[in-house]
Amino acid sequence: MELRDYQIDMIKKLRESFRAGHTRPVVQAPTGSGKTIAAAAIVQMARDKGKRVMFCVPAISLIDQTVDKFFRNGIYDIGVIQANHPMTDFRQPVQVCSVQTLARRTIPMSDIVIVDEAHMRFKLFDEWFNRPEWLKVPFVGLTATPWAKGMGKLWDDLIIGTTTEELIQRGHLSDFKVFAPAHPDLSGVKTVRGDYDVNQLGDTMNQSQLVADIVSTWLEKGENRPTLCFAVDRIHAKHIQQQFEAAGVRTGYVDAFTSLEDRKFVEKQFTDGDIQIVCNVGVLTTGIDWDVRCIILARPTRSEILYTQIIGRGLRPAPGKDLCLVLDHSDTTSRLGFVTDIHHDALDDGTKPLANAVPREKLPKECPKCAFLRPPKITKCPSCGFVPEPKSQIFTAEGELSELTRDKQVKKTEYNVHDKQRFYSELLLYAHQRGYKEGYAYWAYRDKFGVGPHNSFLKVLAHEITPATAAWIRHRNIAKAKAREKAAASVNQSGTVR
Repeated sequence: MELRDYQIDMIKKLRESFRAGHTRPVVQAPTGSGKTIAAAAIVQMARDKGKRVMFCVPAISLIDQTVDKFFRNGIYDIGVIQANHPMTDFRQPVQVCSVQTLARRTIPMSDIVIVDEAHMRFKLFDEWFNRPEWLKVPFVGLTATPWAKGMGKLWDDLIIGTTTEELIQRGHLSDFKVFAPAHPDLSGVKTVRGDYDVNQLGDTMNQSQLVADIVSTWLEKGENRPTLCFAVDRIHAKHIQQQFEAAGVRTGYVDAFTSLEDRKFVEKQFTDGDIQIVCNVGVLTTGIDWDVRCIILARPTRSEILYTQIIGRGLRPAPGKDLCLVLDHSDTTSRLGFVTDIHHDALDDGTKPLANAVPREKLPKECPKCAFLRPPKITKCPSCGFVPEPKSQIFTAEGELSELTRDKQVKKTEYNVHDKQRFYSELLLYAHQRGYKEGYAYWAYRDKFGVGPHNSFLKVLAHEITPATAAWIRHRNIAKAKAREKAAASVNQSGTVR
C-alpha cells in the first residue's frame, strides 16, 4: 500500500511514542486523511512480525466497511467478532471487532489493539484497559477529534498526525465555504456532557428559531449539490424531508432506528444520484465515505467533536469537486469557529468537573381531543384512545444566510451595474413567460437588492434565465408561499392577521 508522507510521519511518531514507554497513544488525523489506510499499514507491520491484531469499531455498520478497506490493502487473514457474522473465525490473526459484541463475550488475547473513533467512550474500555493480562498490550486510538472529557485518564499520549488546514492547503481535503445567520439565543439551554440537552434544545427552538428557511436556502445556494442535512430530532428531520420532497427535491432519511439494509439502500440511492439530500439525526457523523458536497447544519451544538465530525463529512475530495458548501442555520460556526480553527495540544485529563445536569421531571400532557391529562411518555390517550400525529416543533425565523470568511466577517457579494441589468432582464423574461405584469420584475428586483431597478435600466428581455437566477426565483416563491401559509394559519387561529 502506498502511504502519503504525513501518514508515514504519523506511524514514525507512533513508534517513538512506544519507545518512550507509552502503551495507550491516540493518533489524531482529520476525517478523510486516510486513518484506516494508515491503520492497515500498522496491521501489516504487526503481521510481518507474526503478531495478532484486534481492530475495534464503535458501530456494526463499520465492520464490513473496515474489512473491505483491509482487503483492498492486501490484508486477507481476517476474522470478525460481531454477532453471527459470516466471517466469524477466531483462528484468523486479524480480528475486526464490534465493541458492543466484545462487551458480551470473552475477549481473545491479542498482541496489539487498534481502537477506531477513540473519542467515543465505552464502559468496556475502562475495565478492559486495566485488566492485569492486558496492561502491557499496546492499544492505539484513532480519531479526528480526541477532545472528549476525561480521555487522558484512559490514553497516555496524543500524536497529532496532521491538521485539516494543512490537508486543505495540500489538496488532500476539499476546501469549504460557510453561509451562516445572526446569533440565535441559546443561553437558556442546559448543557449535558458538553453539548446542548437535546430535549430542551427542541423546546427552546420554538422561541429561538433556526434562521432562514432550509429548503428555499438550499434551492438558492445549494447548487443541487449532494447534501447531508443534520436535524435536531427525528420529527424535525422527517419534517425537513417532507418539505424538500414537496419542493420537488428527491430526499432520503436515516436515523438510529434505520436498519443496516435500509441505510445501504439510501447510500446507493445517494451515490447513484437518485436522491439529492439525506436528512438524518446525528447518525451520519462517522464512518461514511460518501461524495458529499453540501452540509446543512439545522441543529445547534456546543460540541467541538460533533461539529467537526459533521463538517468532516463534506471535506473528502472527489473528481470535479471544487469545495463543500456549509449552510449553517444554527450559527454554530460563529460560536465554535471554523473547523480549521479548532486545536487542542493535549488530552483532557478530566480534572475540570462536568456540571451536574438536573434531569427535568416529565409532566403530564393534555389530550388535544378530550382534554384528559395523559401520563408522561404515554402517546395514546387512556380516556378516548386518540393518538396525536407527531409534528415538528422547530420553527424558522425570517432571514437569510450570508457567507462568512475565515476571520468570521460577513462577506458581501458585490454586483456591478451589468450584473444588475442582466438580473432585471431575466426577471422580465420570467414575468413574460408566466404572463405576469411588468411590475413583477420591479418588486422581485427590490426583494433582492432592497431598492428598485435604476431608472437607466433597459426594459429588455434576457435571452435566457441563468441557473443562479432560476434558483433565486424558486427560493423567493417558496418563501412567499410559506409566508402566506403562516398568515392563513394565524387567521384560522384568531380570526385576524397577527
